Amino acid sequence: MIGRQKVLLTPRYYLENFQYVLDFIKRLYGGLLNEAEWDFVRRFESLSLDAQCMYVRFSNRKGLFFRVNKLHYKEITDLPAAVGELLMAGFIERLAVHHEPMGDDALGVFTKPELLELLPLEPEELRSLAKEKKEGVVRYTLQELNFGEVVTSLTTRETVVKMNFEAEGMMIKYLFFGNRGGSMTDFVVRDLGMVNFERYDESKMTARFRSRKEVEDKLLISLTNEEFYELKEAEAPADDIYNWFLNWNETRPELTEIAIPGYQKLVCRVGAFLERQKLPEQALTVYELSDRVPARERRVRLLFKNGSVDEALALCDEIAVNPLNAEERYFATDFREKILTAGEKKKSRKATTRFLSDAESVEIPAAYRHHVEAGVMNHYLEQGYDAAFTENYPWRGLFGLVFWDIIYDANVSAIHHPLQRAPSDFYLPDFYIKREELLRKRLADLTTKDDWRVHTGRTFNAKYGITNVLVDWSDELLSLVQRMIELLDIEQLRLILLEMARNVREHTRGFPDLLIWNEQGEYDFVEVKSPTDHLGPQQLHWLEFFQTIGVRGKVMRVIWSA
Repeated sequence: MIGRQKVLLTPRYYLENFQYVLDFIKRLYGGLLNEAEWDFVRRFESLSLDAQCMYVRFSNRKGLFFRVNKLHYKEITDLPAAVGELLMAGFIERLAVHHEPMGDDALGVFTKPELLELLPLEPEELRSLAKEKKEGVVRYTLQELNFGEVVTSLTTRETVVKMNFEAEGMMIKYLFFGNRGGSMTDFVVRDLGMVNFERYDESKMTARFRSRKEVEDKLLISLTNEEFYELKEAEAPADDIYNWFLNWNETRPELTEIAIPGYQKLVCRVGAFLERQKLPEQALTVYELSDRVPARERRVRLLFKNGSVDEALALCDEIAVNPLNAEERYFATDFREKILTAGEKKKSRKATTRFLSDAESVEIPAAYRHHVEAGVMNHYLEQGYDAAFTENYPWRGLFGLVFWDIIYDANVSAIHHPLQRAPSDFYLPDFYIKREELLRKRLADLTTKDDWRVHTGRTFNAKYGITNVLVDWSDELLSLVQRMIELLDIEQLRLILLEMARNVREHTRGFPDLLIWNEQGEYDFVEVKSPTDHLGPQQLHWLEFFQTIGVRGKVMRVIWSA
């Protein structure tokens, strides 16, 4: 077997990638950069090659502080000169007294033994701190010692520097990736062949942001989300976090549309945190800021729990009229019934429970207790059926193979940089709205099963290994996809794919666990449930949808045999 050819990166690959990003940003977002950011770009471009390399090395490493004598890069011909140039140009600065607010980060570049050796400590302090972890040494230093003396002690034998222009550098990367999760290592992952990205015509790429306010609003939500995470990690009191969030929410600007989904997620995260901290009234207040999943469901439950029955019923009715996903649709009906039957001896049953209780059952050896789907599969194999594990895998693959070029169509203005794994509107209602005509035309063009087989096969072979958020590549994917094409009617396939497209986030999950079939063309999609397992709303959605369009699907309840 021939192995993958080893890829060698150029010595200054990281600088080439950064320069690519700068050129990209100037072309697509030049009009959105402020004067400070333009100043950063111009000053960076005026640096020598070594100094540029040195600064990009700094910017790609974790933290803001660095020990110069720990820097070793073969491609930088004169490292001391590069550091000196960066100091003169203001791209870095020496550790100084005014860095005290960032003392944790500054001291963090030293090990505990180094701190104990270098800090101005009395013998008794040394003996006491020797028993502490590094965090305790840092905390003591910042609380008990003069920071000016600390700086002098730490820098007597070596130079410690802080990277500057961190805000401007962060903004450049944020504009390129469109989020805080993007990393310059994505270029390396691509160039080493570890991930293959779809190839785009860069002339057709469009800006993710249309105005500076869109940039700042979306970034504000990201940074606030990070602050929330840091408060939780620091174990700040829940009441303090609640007050912090309400104060932030009252003073935040009116958000542009691009920032709203992130804001809604943040609201739900804070609300869920407050619920876990046993602060239901505060959680309810926060949830009221959102009408997205799962905020409305949580509000109903909290309202009912605190005795606001009429409000809970009214919100159930509101959800029932316009449910945002399967969970909301079934919840609205089930919980309304629960409220109305509260206090009665006969309790209401959820739709998922009713469906599950009506399902057929099968005895499976208890040896399959931890592999229940395999046990049911073996049961059908013994009956002469063929069987395969399916769940979401082949359905997502079918969607990706049928609509690949439509998903990644740069003409839809949802592709904004060459390292995108999915269009920016993939999980938004816009995905279907903007592409409905293209999606329906593709399905109309596939008029025979041969058309479906040829199209999916051609896409599979042409795109194999390229990243697609819905396609998990394996050699068995195509055979499973084409097996489903063989078993189902063309109209059934069309209806299922359109249903998936209407809500890609929700409707690409919840499919049954197994596909069984025989030589006579008989088949079933089987959702397997152990005695302790429950049927989920999204699973019920697909089982009922299958019933509606004539696709064979069922639940199989497992009973353990000796």
